[in-house]
Amino acid sequence: MPSIDHAGDVEGCQVLALHDAAEDVANLLTALVDGPNFGQNDPADFEVVSGILRLSTKYLVDSLREKALNHLALAWPTTLKGWDAREDIARAQELRDGSDAVRIYPSPIAVINLAREVNAPALLPSAFYDLSRYHFTQIFDYGESFDESAWRCPLSSADMQRLALGKEASQHAVTTLIRSMGSLSHTLHGHPLGYHSHSHGHVHRTCKRDFAELVALATQHYLFDHERGCMDPLYVAEELGQPLYDLGQPMAADDYGHFGGSRRGIEQAECQACARALELWAARERERMWKMIPLWFRLDV
Repeated sequence: MPSIDHAGDVEGCQVLALHDAAEDVANLLTALVDGPNFGQNDPADFEVVSGILRLSTKYLVDSLREKALNHLALAWPTTLKGWDAREDIARAQELRDGSDAVRIYPSPIAVINLAREVNAPALLPSAFYDLSRYHFTQIFDYGESFDESAWRCPLSSADMQRLALGKEASQHAVTTLIRSMGSLSHTLHGHPLGYHSHSHGHVHRTCKRDFAELVALATQHYLFDHERGCMDPLYVAEELGQPLYDLGQPMAADDYGHFGGSRRGIEQAECQACARALELWAARERERMWKMIPLWFRLDV
């Protein structure tokens, strides 16, 4: 238990001097008396929750610590499903308020440092991954920094090394994704990933051409032009997994007659199967990469 100084009496009541920020103590006492009232995991909410978490850890208030960690886990999740929900919220706000709006989530640097301080390693993978999506100039250049915490409380040298190694691994993952998608097109004949061909002579020439075009576009967009998502392999995989064709609902066997048995009708039906194969491939790749994140950043979780 931390030592507490006695600081005399006030109106006959003993005074204890706590070596903690007054705002953190006030938030802790409020949470103890009235119950925690957490917000939307924005930067202002993080200031409150982080203070409560620090002090509940320090003074062994385990139930409050658990509630604070569960709340932070909504923004810094341990599952891919949780990450996608987090990103959906951020994208919705970006569409509503514009790309230059105030960041919806706090600095991942602050989250990493907090996780180290209170021994909450489960927060680290998503925080490191989020931070790796920014250019180094955005993180550390005073004129370009996305958050003052990069200067006020920077990462430790060990975590800086982890960030550099993880950024390199995630960049390599983007290149590997695009190359892997190119090789996927070679499987789109006969029985593509479990789907049966409706014409033995058809080898998915249309889909192969579209895959080749998609690979070329992805290479230009992410690797050469460094456009949005170029440092976010989970986002890249999600984008690459979008269907090649928007054919609506899957067609029943009787629907094929609506194309008059034409070659074009058969190819369209098979392209729907190829699009589904691409979607499944992207989902598998995203799950695989999510599990790799702790290894990319050399995290013991």
